[in-house]
Amino acid sequence: MQNIDSETLAGHLKDRSATGIARDTATLVRNGVLPVGARLPSLRDLAYELKISPSTLSQAWKELRRLRVLTGRGRNGTFVTGSSFAPRPSRVSAQGHFERIALNLSVAVPDMKLLPPLGEALDYGTHAEGLNSYVRVRILPELERVLRPLWPNNAASMLATNGGYNALYTALHALVPPGSVVAVEAPVPMRILDILEDLRVSILLVENDVYGPTPQSLHAILKENPSVFILQPRISAVTGLFLHPDRMQELGDILSKSDALIIEDDGLGDISLAPPQSLGDRFPDRTIHIRSFSKAYGPDLRMAVLSGSEYLVEQIQSYRAFSAAWTSRILQAAVSWLLQDDETQRLVATATKTYRDRRNLLARHLRDCGVDVPDGAGLCLLAPVHSETFALITLAAHDIAALPGSRFSMHETGHIRLGTGRLEPHEIERLAHVFKLSASEPFILSPDP
Repeated sequence: MQNIDSETLAGHLKDRSATGIARDTATLVRNGVLPVGARLPSLRDLAYELKISPSTLSQAWKELRRLRVLTGRGRNGTFVTGSSFAPRPSRVSAQGHFERIALNLSVAVPDMKLLPPLGEALDYGTHAEGLNSYVRVRILPELERVLRPLWPNNAASMLATNGGYNALYTALHALVPPGSVVAVEAPVPMRILDILEDLRVSILLVENDVYGPTPQSLHAILKENPSVFILQPRISAVTGLFLHPDRMQELGDILSKSDALIIEDDGLGDISLAPPQSLGDRFPDRTIHIRSFSKAYGPDLRMAVLSGSEYLVEQIQSYRAFSAAWTSRILQAAVSWLLQDDETQRLVATATKTYRDRRNLLARHLRDCGVDVPDGAGLCLLAPVHSETFALITLAAHDIAALPGSRFSMHETGHIRLGTGRLEPHEIERLAHVFKLSASEPFILSPDP
């Protein structure tokens, strides 16, 4: 381990601002002057050499820790731990690969055999209005005409995006400054937590019950004046439980006493097995509604649509102009065709019921084994366990992969998330039996008296 002394490092840092120190230190790491594994001088000693306040240096170190270039080890000091400066989504990146495992329930994805064919839709897309034009259109007029009667609110403006998470990422970065307080329905899809952590906001979790986010939890969190509340308006993508319309009304009553931006993330879209709903008509100036088409029609379509006030959509589109200024007209027209094709809609309806039946068959078997899991729909369920670690190890010993509930929260939740979208009926009885073992209280050997 190489120790870097304060005088040497200070000699390399010419800009004494927090931003300049972070930039210059990053350059030293990238060039190998500060190698991975090197221990940096204490914050107080380096600040003294630089003739700056320790708080300025602390701010620079905080930014490099966010990028995972530096890490603090308490009294042992600060170390260089990486030479990559692009932040990575920690939860999704840590998901792992389980190609060799017999039953991989770590992912909540659609069954490819149940997705509709895309050939005719994509062929139709090659004749989209304005194809290959560099004119930046928010949404293909044809797609907007098809969606308007299906949309849960009378939105002023619509915007096509490159998938649901792209819509959420863009909206948050366009509208929410770093350091803001954001309330989000828990459990939270992993990608949403990664996006919020990358945005460097304070995250407050709104607790859920079988009917959706609880009014008591939302009411308490609104006292912290969050700038945004993110909820799933039809069904939780993590639990598979519906947001009851009466609960939606209660949440609206509470939000009427706040000026928080409301972002509705309808991630499962047309396989939700519940009618769409929104607070957009009640709060038209501060509601963004996002619907993804990936789970129902195919992830390679990379298509979602968001709606909101003219002001909000213009702000989001302005931010998009720095990168992908518009979404492929081919894909927009393809989704328009799929939404109007009777056979496609029949296939989506069949897939939706199949996903529900797979999930709820497992839920019933788990209940028979004493594990309390309500019926629902979608692509997964969340089941209680005594210990997430013990449950994961027990499942892995039986060649089954799953994810801990802690991936969908800020702490351990005492649950395991099981993806059920590709689960075959003949696998369910064995899975329920193994899960009963994994959900039980771990047996710990007591020392001899």
